[in-house]
Amino acid sequence: MYFAALLARTEDGWEASDTELDDVETLSDLTDLAREASVDEDTVLVFIEQEDAWFGVVRVDGEDDPRIFISDATAAARSSYGEILLTDELLGREPGAEDTIAALEELVGLDDTEDGDPDTTPDNTTATDDDDDDDGLDADAVPAGPLGDTRILADLGLPEAELLMLRTDALVEIADALGAAEVLETVR
Repeated sequence: MYFAALLARTEDGWEASDTELDDVETLSDLTDLAREASVDEDTVLVFIEQEDAWFGVVRVDGEDDPRIFISDATAAARSSYGEILLTDELLGREPGAEDTIAALEELVGLDDTEDGDPDTTPDNTTATDDDDDDDGLDADAVPAGPLGDTRILADLGLPEAELLMLRTDALVEIADALGAAEVLETVR
């Protein structure tokens, strides 16, 4: 089960609104949604949580690029909403790397033969560690654990160390640290 909400900072404190992410397909869409909720281009936080699996915070300050923190990147990668947050930049990939990889996989089959070429690999061969040219790490793998800007909320009252320790009910604890627990509870 997912929960998503926007917290917009105003002169009078925080305003919360729940949000549907059905029409959000990219980080750019999510950022636009946050900017629409902004009052005088002040800070807007987008909370996304998959119960007992992971949570993410996207911070949008005016026209600045969004800042992202994800509690468990591996779990988020298995989620359509998590995939929105796991951008090439956040993962340290070249932009468009996934498109290039998909195009190459289309040209070369999974058996490492080009389309139309017969598979000449004997059936009784086995791969060994000596056959690998790399160190065994998949360049496209999503790292386990937290990912992103761990200081995303430090200036708002939640230090990096405390953010990294959050597990269950994380969004409630974050909202409490920001002084926005009551307003978040109204949309929960």
